[in-house]
Amino acid sequence: QVQLVESGGGLVQPGGSLRLSCAASGSIFRINAMGWYRQAPGKQRELVAAITSGGTTNYADSVKGRFTISRAMNTVYLQMNSLKPEDTAVYSCNARAGGMDYWGKGTLVTVSS
Repeated sequence: QVQLVESGGGLVQPGGSLRLSCAASGSIFRINAMGWYRQAPGKQRELVAAITSGGTTNYADSVKGRFTISRAMNTVYLQMNSLKPEDTAVYSCNARAGGMDYWGKGTLVTVSS
């Protein structure tokens, strides 16, 4: 079992920055990859960024050059710069471990003036 707790969401103006954090606990030694997904109102959940245990990263085209995913010990971060209103969504942390997916409860990011 893996437990995930996100933090760092909030309200930010267009062009601003936020950093999301996701702390993993439990069987963290089994985690192969971690990532961030988001779901905007009326839209399907989509992958934002992911990072493997080896450090390989993957980004959605819409966030390349603006968002950076990183990992330190049992925590994964998502640095979000140059935020746009279309980045508004609930951001959820994901961990893949032992062939199973684990999810955090999500944190709301609102980009608005």
